Amino acid sequence: MNTLLKDLFGAFKFVEGLYAGIRKILVPPKAYSWQTFIYMSVFSWVISYLATGYIKDIIAFFGWLFLIAGTAWYTTEDPLRVPGTFMPVGAVITGFLVSVFAFGSQKDVITPTTIVFWPTISALITAIPEFIEGTDTDAKAQIPKPEDRQKIIILVASSMLLSCWIQFYFVVDNWLEQYPSLQTDNFKRSTFVVMTEEAPKVPQNGILILDKLEPIIEEQIAQTPWSEVEKWLLDAKVRVGSLGKGVIQKNLGKYEEKELWRVEPRVSNTKSGYILDLLSIWVGPSSNPRGYYLKKSCRIEPVSATNKSGDKITVGEIECDRLNKFIGGSPPPQQ
Repeated sequence: MNTLLKDLFGAFKFVEGLYAGIRKILVPPKAYSWQTFIYMSVFSWVISYLATGYIKDIIAFFGWLFLIAGTAWYTTEDPLRVPGTFMPVGAVITGFLVSVFAFGSQKDVITPTTIVFWPTISALITAIPEFIEGTDTDAKAQIPKPEDRQKIIILVASSMLLSCWIQFYFVVDNWLEQYPSLQTDNFKRSTFVVMTEEAPKVPQNGILILDKLEPIIEEQIAQTPWSEVEKWLLDAKVRVGSLGKGVIQKNLGKYEEKELWRVEPRVSNTKSGYILDLLSIWVGPSSNPRGYYLKKSCRIEPVSATNKSGDKITVGEIECDRLNKFIGGSPPPQQ
């Protein structure tokens, strides 16, 4: 019985201690405290959720201010420093909140701009107290001591450099997203881009252009009277160029590199007909100073056919290569 009472008493003491600890954190010791700001931010967000129009935005704005102020106050009471610097961890947290507040949006709370400015804002927050002398109620501006100025300059400059590298990462990532054909040869030996996957040996967008263009050309030539086929080939430069632009706009519309591809034909005679080479030419940056292009060859020959009236006529027959050839260098001149 005594053991049971001791266990109950011990459990009661544990619950009482846990309650006292939680109460110490949640209940402000005085009205002017960091907990008050946090509670005001939560209250503001709840009210803003119920509000509408510009009132909603105003209340949410003050909610962010209360959250930033409360977090900054709490994390600077007993600051934990970032190893190797005099920057408090609280400044890093507060800097993140300020960056989200300044550069975030309702659609994307964390944006690339938020991440880029985070280190610099954190450094500035760390540096601000060095320019203020006095207490919360009696403060005035001051010029930091020479030794402190050096620390501030090094910290802010290092943070700005880190922001620049983060921005550079997002710029290159955007390049590879909007110009995927650059991965073919431009970043193979890069010292600042680490490819997580092996870069394609042939630009996939160049292949896509020719593969989408092929059935359109076949539809216009196959089973067409031979005289009209020859007229079509005489005007192939204009026809293929126009069809190529349509294919590029339709299939590469989401990429900025759509402006760096062009389509041209090359027509040559054979004993039995013609060879039509469809070229998708890359005019963007390349490790090869003469660039590169892809080629799909199509053989066009006259064959006999019967029209609806039962008469024998000569029509065009076209057969294109299944694979595209990747060729480094300038395309052959047009004849």
